[in-house]
Amino acid sequence: MNPPSMNINLHIEKLLLDGIDLPRRHRPRLQASVEAELKRLLADSGRLDTWTPRLQLRAGDLQLGETRDPDQLGVQIAESVYGAMSK
Repeated sequence: MNPPSMNINLHIEKLLLDGIDLPRRHRPRLQASVEAELKRLLADSGRLDTWTPRLQLRAGDLQLGETRDPDQLGVQIAESVYGAMSK
């Protein structure tokens, strides 16, 4: 029997990123990438019933490579945020 599917609604109202030089036109794509990766991480963790949403969360410093691809940056940012959520 398959486990019941999980419906996760996640919306990031404000994403503050200091030190990332990304053209304004790529910002919506970056936000969508962060949201999608966080949804995936939360769904895969199986710990949603013990997680409490927070209004503000500091993910800490990121060591980003040379990439300026919004999708790759989004995944890296989501992983950092997820790590902070798990503490």
